[in-house]
Amino acid sequence: MIVFDLKCGKDHVFEAYFADSATYERQVKAGEIACPLCGDETITKAPMAPNIAVANKARGKPAPAPPPQRKPTPPEMARAIGTLRRMRSYIEQNFDHVGERFPEEARKIHYGEVEQRSIYGDATKEEVSDLADEGIEVGEVPWVPRHDA
Repeated sequence: MIVFDLKCGKDHVFEAYFADSATYERQVKAGEIACPLCGDETITKAPMAPNIAVANKARGKPAPAPPPQRKPTPPEMARAIGTLRRMRSYIEQNFDHVGERFPEEARKIHYGEVEQRSIYGDATKEEVSDLADEGIEVGEVPWVPRHDA
């Protein structure tokens, strides 16, 4: 089993596991790999940084290795993506989509100018920061595509 960092045409970086390099090459040429965040099928290998231990010059000893980080297994990733897809479906069925008017609508709800309701839409990082400064709580949800990657 080999793991590669992959990047889609929209610069999302994600990991994928393959039996070997040839399997990766075959799947990418066949268009069988898609970005789990946006569904883009324009996939390339992303640069991967090697793990190199650096010597502690003061003592002449190698620097301690960082503790290993456990990577999620493919079944764990599949469950997480499934949960995010169910969350998206729930939001789409039960919340009002306000699109780019999200910051404006969130303010109206917060200040009691309109009836309280659940909304979702689009906002820039700056707009989200401004809402937080006003004491308006908002959350970001990773919007995964509906189809399997």
